[in-house]
Amino acid sequence: MNTLLLSELQSKEKDLLQTLVLLEETIFNPSSSAVDNNELSFDGLSLIIEQCQAVIADIESPLEQAEVLMNELYYQHLFIDNHKTNWPISAFKVALSLSQRLMSPIVKAVVVCEIISACGFNADLVFVPNKVMVRLCCDEQYAIIFDAVTGESLDWYELDKRLEDLEGDPSQHDFPSMNRQAVLVEYLSLLKSTLIREQAFEQALLCVDVLLSLNPDDPMQRRDRGFLLHQLDCFKVAVDDYRYFVEKCPKDPAAQLLKIQLDKITLNDPTFH
Repeated sequence: MNTLLLSELQSKEKDLLQTLVLLEETIFNPSSSAVDNNELSFDGLSLIIEQCQAVIADIESPLEQAEVLMNELYYQHLFIDNHKTNWPISAFKVALSLSQRLMSPIVKAVVVCEIISACGFNADLVFVPNKVMVRLCCDEQYAIIFDAVTGESLDWYELDKRLEDLEGDPSQHDFPSMNRQAVLVEYLSLLKSTLIREQAFEQALLCVDVLLSLNPDDPMQRRDRGFLLHQLDCFKVAVDDYRYFVEKCPKDPAAQLLKIQLDKITLNDPTFH
């Protein structure tokens, strides 16, 4: 991956939404008409922000503002949705998914966070075990943590359930804001899985290349790159990644099976199953 792209991904001058659009362009290489569509859809985002700002303008209580804002966003602007077992590729394309109101969880979390921040609240993304959620800070003492897909807030009972498998006292657990790289890795990992499911191996390989540029020594991404190279008939190149994964994760059941298979083949073999 080129150094300029990596620098832009790590730049704090671009907000997360801009960075997701940059990644989308990198993975899908859209035509000029697609870029035009992006611009039109982000005009729609500006309109949503303006309308959300207007409905809370005359409300003094931050908590009431937050409640009205959530209602405006999820009901009036049709952001409410349900979780899906499989999200379509289009759900990872920021402008398109926004216009269709069919956004993957990580894309929606970033979009919602952008809107809430534009309305004057402090908002960030937090990882509550097994899920990325949005945190809306009403004031210094009260915050709402909610699911970006459904708009449902996290109550104390569900929070305890999510924390019960963690070590230590659940009441002492804090939820630090997800850093920029963690959000990008989440987006790329989910998009990669979707592309593999749809057998879009070349685009999935681009996702892995970016992931490895962010964390070059990740054995799981090396394994996935090996798999994708193999699917693209580049087995001789894939072998190095397979072997790296086996070496770094010897106790992983997949690594143990892969080692047996690697031991049985030579680089002259035309196929590998």
